Amino acid sequence: MVEGVSAVAESTAEVVVVGAGPTGLTLAYELALAGVRTLLVEQLPRRVEQVKGGGIQPRTAELLDSRGLLEPLLRRAVPRDPVGGHFAALPVPLDCTPWRTRHPFPIAIPQWEIEEVLEERVVAAGARVLRGAAVSGVEPDADGVVVTADGLRVRARHLVACDGGHSTVRKLLGLPFPGRPGTHQAVLADIRLSAVSPLVPRQIGHMSSLTRRAGGHWAMLVPLGGDRYRITFGHAEQADTARDTPVTREEITAALHAVYGEQTVLGAVENSSRFSDATRQLEHYRVGRVLFAGDAAHIHSPLGGQGLNLGIQDAFNLGWKLAAAVQDRAPNGLLDSYHDERHPVAAQVLRHTSAQRVLADANPSEDVAALRDIVTDLLRLPDTNRHLAGLMSGLSLRYDLSGDHPLTGRRMPDADLVTDAGPVRPATLFGSGHAVLLDLARTVPAGLRLPPRVDLVRARCTEDLGATALLVRPDGYVCWAADGSAADGDALLAAVAGSLTTAR
Repeated sequence: MVEGVSAVAESTAEVVVVGAGPTGLTLAYELALAGVRTLLVEQLPRRVEQVKGGGIQPRTAELLDSRGLLEPLLRRAVPRDPVGGHFAALPVPLDCTPWRTRHPFPIAIPQWEIEEVLEERVVAAGARVLRGAAVSGVEPDADGVVVTADGLRVRARHLVACDGGHSTVRKLLGLPFPGRPGTHQAVLADIRLSAVSPLVPRQIGHMSSLTRRAGGHWAMLVPLGGDRYRITFGHAEQADTARDTPVTREEITAALHAVYGEQTVLGAVENSSRFSDATRQLEHYRVGRVLFAGDAAHIHSPLGGQGLNLGIQDAFNLGWKLAAAVQDRAPNGLLDSYHDERHPVAAQVLRHTSAQRVLADANPSEDVAALRDIVTDLLRLPDTNRHLAGLMSGLSLRYDLSGDHPLTGRRMPDADLVTDAGPVRPATLFGSGHAVLLDLARTVPAGLRLPPRVDLVRARCTEDLGATALLVRPDGYVCWAADGSAADGDALLAAVAGSLTTAR
């Protein structure tokens, strides 16, 4: 249920999640799905209806689909052209079809609507959501952590900070956030237009077609339906503007007129903010009983629509591991593997968004312009396009797990399966948040007693995956595979248990 601070003076929980953005909500849902008593604490009394990060990448779509969360989001999605994502806003769409996914295109949906759908599911799953509670104290010890938020004190076994780039939890613990400050600044605003020129886009297309430059400004105007738009814009004179300086109506009007003509008339400004391309990352995602996910752990240039997706994927990786640790079903090493697996992923995103920032410079030097031309040509090569499509979409991610099978560490292939009950999509097997032992050749011994929260599914695949059996983690990554006849039951059971509790 959603509560206010006055409803609870003192409480207990197994896990406290701080921050009700997409990362915190996804994590709270994963924990509640596993039966963990979860309290989600959010300082805002109500959700801000701001578009912000509004793009769901293909891999994130697959993960949401695996929990039955994608369909209600698709019903709220903003229409867009069926075109791939981008790298540095260069005019070559990224083609995800070689990665064999049912969701090859980014999905456009305002962030607040993503949060609304997720919060409904979080509450239905049994987690408590406490709004209007600003965290003011974090006291970890060997056995847990005490969280103080206004008039509330909560004792929990673990706390997870999902409270954004200016994380209060991170500051209370005095943790450094190494990296570099922003060098470029821009404005993001949700607006309504009372009149538009022919230059204003009518539907979301490839980013390269949405971005325009004129009069010293650059701007990207994204249609959201009716007279609503999201505008992102910048100007050289904004570089020294303080982040907390209010965005004026005159600023937005000047950008609209310069880039889209004076026929484009600003009707209303619903909300606005400034942002920069600051790039930072925590050195450790786990500090004793406190863990960090999403922007609380890493921030970067927003180019490529990576932030929201990186955070949601953090939550899917952490959720099942933290649940296992809380319920004493896993050794400590499993929880440590969250940092081991996700820190390198974010580090890679920081690197490639930094590279994109250079390539996407609104006023490129001759050298950068020449580099843009060369990279654009490279993007037209199938191998280069496939590589960057996999990188930007998340579909190519491979964790460094024990095991030599080619599928180990990769996402579960999105191939058609047929069970005794009929055809199924792989995504439908993970709605419970369990791991799945997929028996593709009837080689798993009958009556084998699997570890808790591991489901056995016997099916045949319509294509050869190069394996007779796969063990797929709750976050959709293969952690064990066999390509021959099954071993005896004890050996198979040991392989299954070991694969779910260890990482290389």
